[in-house]
Amino acid sequence: MMIGTPLFLFSLWKIFVPGPEVSAAYLLFWSAALYLGFTLIDLPHKAWGAEISTDYDERTRITSWREAIATAGQVALLAGLVWLAADGIEAASTQLHVIAIAVVFILPLLLGLCVFFVQERPPEYYVHPHRSIWAGLAIVARNPAFLRMLGCVLLFVSGVAVQGTLHRLVLADVMLDEGRFSLMILLENVGTLVAVPAWLALSVRLGKHRALMGAALWLAVWSLPLVFLREGDANLLTAIIVIRGSSFASILFIANSIAADVIDVDTLESGEQRSGLFFAVWGMAIKLALALGVVLATVLPSLAGYLPSEVAIPLQIQGRLMLIYGALPALLMALGALFLFRFPITKARHDEVRYKLDALAKQSRSE
Repeated sequence: MMIGTPLFLFSLWKIFVPGPEVSAAYLLFWSAALYLGFTLIDLPHKAWGAEISTDYDERTRITSWREAIATAGQVALLAGLVWLAADGIEAASTQLHVIAIAVVFILPLLLGLCVFFVQERPPEYYVHPHRSIWAGLAIVARNPAFLRMLGCVLLFVSGVAVQGTLHRLVLADVMLDEGRFSLMILLENVGTLVAVPAWLALSVRLGKHRALMGAALWLAVWSLPLVFLREGDANLLTAIIVIRGSSFASILFIANSIAADVIDVDTLESGEQRSGLFFAVWGMAIKLALALGVVLATVLPSLAGYLPSEVAIPLQIQGRLMLIYGALPALLMALGALFLFRFPITKARHDEVRYKLDALAKQSRSE
């Protein structure tokens, strides 16, 4: 994380505050550097969160705080953009400059708090046979719970990405109120932040996989009314987006908490604690899902006859666009929820796994 932060900040500045001469090669290079720096921060941060506690419900509390704070950061960013626009600062270059300054000053402070004040648990060691990288990956591939989580997260994130990509286009070409975009996204993030404690309580009461299914189906059900909205319904659209989005952060923090439990099952089988490997695969799946969502949100409207460059979008084309905007994410979320039906890692199963791991750790220390 300490290595990735300087690279991330420098790359961010080069992209948000570029010089007078910028080429496609410049953008490609610094975008790649930005993503590399972010990965160096994000991957160990997520793996670290999985290792702070081994308790089934405590992990969910940890991930819920992490996502809540991340959402609060997004709320602060969006509120800042709304404030800048209200103050007459609407130029994108100026707004990006302000964002870059804020990130450059705040991120090192937060990293320092994390690195110097959050204690790490002693590493767990288990006696295990030496195996090659491919043999280790074969064990990952045999982990049905992890494969299920990859499947559901791929569909969940794709569904959210479809709507995220189309928000502004729907406001501009169907609602005819593009100026509402920043406020709508701000309210959506506030809604998901406020709802975090409720979803955390449901996770503790019902179990993680049931709460995750509920969060996904909540988003699916509230996406369906979007299909029927048209010009003049901007207020109703905003209200539905806020209600629907109230489960968004819960999908992320519950899924990350379940991933940590899945890693324990792998540790029991392999004898190795491989959080980094699992969260690397997890991160690649999320990036793939985001890319898939963007592709679906751009290719499908185009095939349906939607052209953003047109001055007025015909009503028939608007209907097709709203079908993609509302029904497709609902379908993806519902299909993703099926992966969690009768999920094998419950609280009782996880307690059993942890009991065996603790016994193995004691045995390994005595040898």
